[in-house]
Amino acid sequence: MSKSIAVIGSGFSSLAAACYLAKNGNSVEVFEKNDSLGGRARRFKESGFTFDMGPSWYWMPDVFERFFADFGKKPSDYYELDKLDPGYQVVFENGETIEIGDSLDKIYKIFDREEKDGAKKLKKFIDNARKNYDIAIKDLVYKPGVSPLELVTPKTVAKLGEFFSTVDKDVEKDFNNEKLKQILKFPVLFLGAKPSETPSFYSFMNYADFGLGTWHPKGGFHEVIAGMVKLAESLGVKINTNSTIDKIIVEDKTTKALKINGETKDFDVVLSGADYHHTETLLDEKHRQYSENYWDKKVFAPSSLLFYVGFDKKLENVKHHNLFFDVDFNTHAKDIYTTPKWPKEPLFYANFTSKTDPGTAPEGHENGFFLIPIAPGIEDTEELRETYFNKIMTRFEALTGQSVKKNIIFKKSFCVNDFVKDYNSYKGNAYGMANTLLQTAFLRPKLKSKKVDNLYFTGQLTVPGPGVPPALISGKLVSELIEKN
Repeated sequence: MSKSIAVIGSGFSSLAAACYLAKNGNSVEVFEKNDSLGGRARRFKESGFTFDMGPSWYWMPDVFERFFADFGKKPSDYYELDKLDPGYQVVFENGETIEIGDSLDKIYKIFDREEKDGAKKLKKFIDNARKNYDIAIKDLVYKPGVSPLELVTPKTVAKLGEFFSTVDKDVEKDFNNEKLKQILKFPVLFLGAKPSETPSFYSFMNYADFGLGTWHPKGGFHEVIAGMVKLAESLGVKINTNSTIDKIIVEDKTTKALKINGETKDFDVVLSGADYHHTETLLDEKHRQYSENYWDKKVFAPSSLLFYVGFDKKLENVKHHNLFFDVDFNTHAKDIYTTPKWPKEPLFYANFTSKTDPGTAPEGHENGFFLIPIAPGIEDTEELRETYFNKIMTRFEALTGQSVKKNIIFKKSFCVNDFVKDYNSYKGNAYGMANTLLQTAFLRPKLKSKKVDNLYFTGQLTVPGPGVPPALISGKLVSELIEKN
């Protein structure tokens, strides 16, 4: 039977769910509080530069293919993909670099160059990571997190030990070279926790990195959002911007309506892809599932200090994606997770899409996106932002052997306060709730409200977890739950 369904937010999980629900014959309406679509994957243009505001790593292309295939489509129907070579480069002390190529053979050669029997060790490590990826995609991530039994399959039982060891232990046991160890520990940071707190099973992220490669949608990551919006509208989804949700109206423990920009509109079902904690504040307290104490005790993924920078010249010695690991990895991680504070010397990431996609900057110019991972909920001031911009730009100049500060013609920053203002993000986190052992699968906040009928949730605070591919999957999972009820 067709239902009228309101979807709050227009990020990946919300748009995915909207597409599935509309395909099943429901009347679906999306409400986005901002003036542009995409949630964290919004885009803005300034002075001829195009900037993706959030996600920039296109990993796990098979998940995107599977999403579009559910509608008889392909990603190429909506956007053009390029496989990057190198996928990224890592910059260490004194400007030494390691490039991660677009094939395992290229990466094996790098590991052999840096460590005795490096390729042999990596083949063994990646073999296991590939098996984990297969299990994750086929047996785990497409489960709704309703019951612990979802985790119990013959394949997962055989891997049980890998849920109780950590990625950090595995890498430290198998490899000696410090640079290679940092590269192998890097992918799990997308899951929002330290490698020492991430179960070994999540090594499947290493296969996503080395085995499947790093891709770039021509025009920027927002092109994926644009494709999903086009698909949603073709299925009959109505999309509204500048639509702030004031309240979720509940009668007899059942969702009845939304109050939007002061006006009430009835719906059979409400699905929120907005911040989970914020969504529950739109309910009367008696209808909320999780207390403030619950949220406060959870391990959240980092927030970020972001800079969008336009340069009036082409930059040297940088690739599309660049990781700057020239300072101590563990010290910065401690400043994010253990004793939250601004790091003295932060690691940082920079991408320059104009290196491979010239249309994202004026001719002869470069667009730069710089990211410093920081603890959620810490102080955020203009003075701190400027201090850290100067820190990383001084290092950037030294490590890449060029002067760039005088070539900046545009700069915009985005940090904790903006994540709260623009996305109602809990403590200004950027990536959601970390995938630690005690925050995996059925131990995450539920897709379906336990207290209110016809109220559902999707996105990075519920299953499967942080990241763009998991967000697409989350949208599918919640749509299936809604159809069952």
